[in-house]
Amino acid sequence: MTPPVFMIMALDAALGTIGIWSGGLRVDAPEQLGEVREAAQELEELGYSTLWIGGSPGIHQAAHILEATERATVGTSILSIWNHEAADVAAQYAALPTGQRERFVLGLGVSHGKLAERYARPYSAMKTYLDGLDGAPVPLPASQRLLAALGPKMLELSRDRAAGAVPYLVTPEHTAQARERLGAGAVLAPELKVVLDTDLARARATARDFLALYLALPNYTNNLLRLGFEETDFADGGSDRLVDALFALGDGDAVRKRVDEFLAAGADHLAVQAVVPDQLNARLPREQWRALADVLALRG
Repeated sequence: MTPPVFMIMALDAALGTIGIWSGGLRVDAPEQLGEVREAAQELEELGYSTLWIGGSPGIHQAAHILEATERATVGTSILSIWNHEAADVAAQYAALPTGQRERFVLGLGVSHGKLAERYARPYSAMKTYLDGLDGAPVPLPASQRLLAALGPKMLELSRDRAAGAVPYLVTPEHTAQARERLGAGAVLAPELKVVLDTDLARARATARDFLALYLALPNYTNNLLRLGFEETDFADGGSDRLVDALFALGDGDAVRKRVDEFLAAGADHLAVQAVVPDQLNARLPREQWRALADVLALRG
């Protein structure tokens, strides 16, 4: 059943146009909590309307960010259905204070066979999981959940059983195809990777280092093959054609141009991820977040 249109429109407005996606917003150790809370507060002040927590977070991860902020929507991107039982997720959602619950959006997905030991029949497993959320004592409503959908069947499920889709590692061409399949009513919020570096060769090198992990995951490469890329595009960290399609590389003008391409293709919201050299040790790239806020005129 398609969620009521007024609920979808409310989520669309709550997400805003530009959010930040960051695995660094996930708190994995107590000593990280203070820094993450401070970063989340700054992101809100910079004008980012939604803060996406990367790295298969649970709702308890979102609770840290919700507690630290006042206005921003906070989303998981993505919660893996293999790592969190639907009943537990619904119970944790119900336990959030009302004001925080209203600012939360559940991004959930089926992850990847190489990362989830129980991975099997992902489409059927997702349907069963959504049934669990719907049937909980306090349901986690379709109007507050988005699916990490890439292929046609999962996109249709995100239209019919959620408020829309949060695709990761996609192009404007995929966004246009997703919008056509979702129709006008559903939310479409793709992620976009950005390397702010005017040295194109160096920017591509940074992108390739980051991309290597994803090119080992068939769900992503199969989707890229559907978009017209070839196996040769995946060699050596990705061809120039692939890297240039998946990243916004360069200065502020280049970033704005790529953002406009996604929005023109049908995206309602972009989850922008700042990619920097030595990403592991630069968990919270706050300098890049500030620069992007200026580039995208988020502060007025």
